[in-house]
Amino acid sequence: MKVQLNGIEHDVPDRSTVVDLVRLTAAPNTGIAVAVDGEVVPRTAWGTVVSAGATVEILTAVQGG
Repeated sequence: MKVQLNGIEHDVPDRSTVVDLVRLTAAPNTGIAVAVDGEVVPRTAWGTVVSAGATVEILTAVQGG
């Protein structure tokens, strides 16, 4: 199935979860947030299966000064 991941279309296996997509990006284990179709997904729900055509954003927290 196809999903938009951080603005780029990716072909991922059917029934991919939020965790699968986080691993695909090699994001760190901490300091990140995930939104699917504009809705923030709490870490406790990262086992949720992502629908075909979903827009997924994985954001890394950055400290500024």
